Amino acid sequence: MKAAGILALIGCLVTSTESKVYTRCKLAKIFARAGLDNYGGFSLGNWICMAYYESGYNTTAQAVLDDGSVDYGIFQINSFTWCRYERLQEKNHCHVACSGTVLICQKHYPQEQRHES
Repeated sequence: MKAAGILALIGCLVTSTESKVYTRCKLAKIFARAGLDNYGGFSLGNWICMAYYESGYNTTAQAVLDDGSVDYGIFQINSFTWCRYERLQEKNHCHVACSGTVLICQKHYPQEQRHES
């Protein structure tokens, strides 16, 4: 059931041809349904705040960094470590294309960051 919810969420948030900028309330509802409230010890408010400051709730936000890697999506998942981007040799910890990263990868990110610290 949880996997189906995550897949539905990805269907809502990832559209390769169309940008979507969510409102705070709509994104909070989507995140709550996906089980992000208190996931990894972070409140729903923390997730919403992070999404706002990373991308302004824009599903197709991208930022090219000085090292050539690219940050993608609502949470600005980095291509060098977390996903596969065509021009770089990445670690791809989430085992997905960068265009498909939203919550699947984000749910791995807090635990991985803690282990690297």
